[in-house]
Formats: sequence, C-alpha cells, structure tokens
Amino acid sequence: MDIIGGGIAGLALAGILDPERFAVTLHEQRPELPGVGTTLAMWAGAQAAIARLGLLDQLRDAGTKLASGALRDPSGQAMLSMEGDALLGIPRPALLKLLDSAVPTTVRRVTGRVERLPRDSWLTVGADGVHSVVRRTHWGSRAVARPTPVLAVRGVIPGNPSPEDVGEYWGRGNLFGLAPAGEGTNWYASFRSGLGPDQVDVPEALDTTRRLFSGHAAAVQHVLAQATAETTLAQRIWIAPPLARYTRRNVVLIGDAAHAMTPNLGRGACESLIDAVTLGSFLNALPLKDALANYNKKRVLPTQQLRLASSAMGRTALARTMQPARDALLRQVGKRIANKAAAVKTVE
Repeated sequence: MDIIGGGIAGLALAGILDPERFAVTLHEQRPELPGVGTTLAMWAGAQAAIARLGLLDQLRDAGTKLASGALRDPSGQAMLSMEGDALLGIPRPALLKLLDSAVPTTVRRVTGRVERLPRDSWLTVGADGVHSVVRRTHWGSRAVARPTPVLAVRGVIPGNPSPEDVGEYWGRGNLFGLAPAGEGTNWYASFRSGLGPDQVDVPEALDTTRRLFSGHAAAVQHVLAQATAETTLAQRIWIAPPLARYTRRNVVLIGDAAHAMTPNLGRGACESLIDAVTLGSFLNALPLKDALANYNKKRVLPTQQLRLASSAMGRTALARTMQPARDALLRQVGKRIANKAAAVKTVE
C-alpha cells in the first residue's frame, strides 16, 4: 500500500493501519516536520479519531481548551457571543509530531515529491492535499483545485489574549481572528488579494494585513505589531471541486485531496483525521472492495456538505455590500441568545 502525502491525513492513516496485515510505504516530499504553523481546532469527531489512535491524553496535554469567543465588529464590540468547552486547540506542528509518533516502525518512508504514481500498488491513497497529484491523475483535469480570490495570513505571537478579545472581527470584505494557543496567541486574517496565487511573499502579505486592519480594535493592532514574517504564513485559499466518489478502483482520496474547503468552519484538519481513521478501520476489518465502498458511504456526503457550508460561511464573513444587514442580523441573534440564557438562569 502506498500513502501519498505525510501530512495530517497520511500520518493518521499510517498510524491506524494494522502493521501485521499491511506493508505500507509513506511518501512525503518534506524531509522533516514543519516547525511553524497555527492552531487547529479539534472538534469532538476529531478527538474521537485521535482516541482511536491512542493519543487522546497526549492531545489534551498538548492542546488548549477553546471555551468561548465572539463574532465582533471591527471595533471589537461583540455581535454574537459563543460559549462552550468541547473544543481543543493544538498547533499544527504539535499535532503532526503527535501523529508521527503513532506511525509503526514497519512503515517504509520515502522522501521526495511524487511525480509518477506507483503502478503496481495494492492500494494507492491520495493524502497529498489540495493540489493532489493522485486526484489529478485519476479524476482528470476537471477535478484540479482552483484558487479563490481570498488570501489567508496567519501566525502566532507570544502571550495569551484577553478573553474579552477572543473571537473573529468581521469587517467589510475581511475578517480577523484571534484565539489562545498554549502560551501564545493564534491569529489569522482573510481578505481578497491579488498576491500569489502560488508563492506569496510573506513580508508583503504581512504589510498588507497591517494596512488593511489599521482601523480595527486595539487587540488586533497589538497582535499585528508583534507579528513577524518568520512566524507568519501566507497562502492563497484553494478549494477542490465536488466529487461524487472518493474511490476509483484501487485508488482512494482522503483529507484535502478529497474535499479541500475554505477554513471558515475550522473543520479541514478534523475531517482529514476522521477520513483517515474511518478508512483505516474499514481496511483493517474488511476486504478492499467492501472497505472502499463503506468509506464512500460514510464520508462523501458529510464532507461535501461541510465543504458547501464552509464556503457559504466564508461568503457571509467576507461580505461587502451586505455587511450592514449581516451585522444587524448577527446582533439581533446575539441579543436573543443572551436573553434566553438570562431567562434560564433566572428559572434556575
């Protein structure tokens, strides 16, 4: 079996497969795990997948509880507050290191970019991200990823944010978010930009971000003043076209290779983990044909629904002409939720 891509999905799959049943080769172009990356939110489904890998305690030790936040206007005023304690945040490098620790020593690792896919593999798994060579080869040019007009700039700075500042700041055609990340603050910004699309100059993107958000709340200004190019990533957001099936003969797609989506719901990494553990569990228990059929049945519909929902959320968050109506609706919903919560407390 060949797994193309040693990111979140590829490492998780290599970690869940039964080493006594499968001879696995893991192909990854990077010679070592990345040292820079922002915080990823681990929803309940992703935590369950991590538990199947035997790593839930380690995830909790390395992660941070994401208990509250708000959708805010550019000044920082909360329009819609959210409470909860189910989410864990973990930096991408820490998550990759954790998943890497679960990969059996029997897995053969090959470093280098895959240009031609193995021809005689029992199963080829495309875990090679939004620009998947596996998807392009087996699903054709219509399945090639396409860029959106949106640039994502993100990073981490030292020091925890104040709880009163945590959340997303929705402006006219842009958004800025910040959340705790261990002993630091994870921040991210999205806006339409002509930079890129392939290689984005990080210092230029950071300067653009500072100018664009110069009128936002003091918390946003503080974060951007502390940000450095060395701890910042800047990428064009790409999305994959919808697929009706994630399998073709003895080829299967997982993670962003199957359903790359905008980051607005914070579910990309989570769904990659769930894909990998779901596929691996079926392969461990069933013949190949049945395992792939069950994987399609289990994962295509929910991930494609999330892809559409994330895109819709992105359009709402980055609204320009509809911004006043959007903000008025958010404030109205926020007041209703607050009034309902107050009524429940009164009854108690």
